[in-house]
Amino acid sequence: MKRAFYILCFTFLGFLLQLIVHALLEMAVLALLLKDFGLYGLGLSWGQWYAIHHMLTLAFLIAGIAFGYRWGVKWWHILYVEKRYGWPPKWKGREAA
Repeated sequence: MKRAFYILCFTFLGFLLQLIVHALLEMAVLALLLKDFGLYGLGLSWGQWYAIHHMLTLAFLIAGIAFGYRWGVKWWHILYVEKRYGWPPKWKGREAA
């Protein structure tokens, strides 16, 4: 139960971080498009930019959740498996010397 909650919190953190990255990127792109659409629009219409926005929103969402989940599993292993059980054992390093 504790592990699931820990990983869920990291997954939520990944979701929140992707919202921030998405917002910053969207503000920059919109500023350029509103400044000079002919130059920065890349020959696309507003409808096409809208479709690109929706596709990238979904991609950012999936990437943020996957990133958070992955780091949650990684840090759980570091903090609760390696630290608690001392894995890898300290004597393993001395054996080779």
